[in-house]
Amino acid sequence: MGMAEVALVTGANKGLGKETARRLAHLGMTVYLGGRDPDRGAAAARDLADDGAAVTPVPLDVTDPSDVRAVADRLRRDHGRLDVLVNNAGATADTPAVSVTATRMREVFEVNVFAAVGVIHATLPLLRAADAPRVVNVSSTTASLALTGDGTDFGGDAGRRLAYSTSKTALNMLTLQYARAFAADPALAHIRINAVTPGYTATDMTGHQGTRTVAEGVRVIVEFATLSADGPTGGFFNDQGPVPW
Repeated sequence: MGMAEVALVTGANKGLGKETARRLAHLGMTVYLGGRDPDRGAAAARDLADDGAAVTPVPLDVTDPSDVRAVADRLRRDHGRLDVLVNNAGATADTPAVSVTATRMREVFEVNVFAAVGVIHATLPLLRAADAPRVVNVSSTTASLALTGDGTDFGGDAGRRLAYSTSKTALNMLTLQYARAFAADPALAHIRINAVTPGYTATDMTGHQGTRTVAEGVRVIVEFATLSADGPTGGFFNDQGPVPW
């Protein structure tokens, strides 16, 4: 394709999202950096520009349908397609399991599950118009039912991830269901959609307690954002390969 590929990264003001935007821009993509706070988005874009990674900041609170529509409309006007969607925006509830209320749970699901659906739904016509579109849903190893059931030590405080892990398990199932639906529709069958886990990464979300650097964490996100047209779809991966559901 002669034209630069177009990418949208949500929750990209800092951490994994910002580093993903940097890496995709360095690969020659036209990157839209989505962030809730326009000032922080502009600051992140300036920071990346200083590093030779030109990105376009767009105000995007993924839980606000009007923001989502506005970004989709802008992508339609500017390019008529979207080659890469990275659903990176995430929320956590650092609350002991027994103290989690349905209200708190809902807030986490709002960002990690419902907003992912909202952004995919809004951008689907643009993804459909691309040659080899990829959707990357940023999940968590703690979403794995198999590993959790086996008593895996994921790092972090196991007693405080009820809302977060549950929402990411739902995101994994979303990924599977979309993959099946796309594969069954000739107009959408060229879309690859996968869930990836960066591992326990040192970001604001983990209070910088993570054992992996942001550069290590984004490796798998970038890998699946740059997947070939015949790459896998409907899977759950880390940078070593498939992760058990």
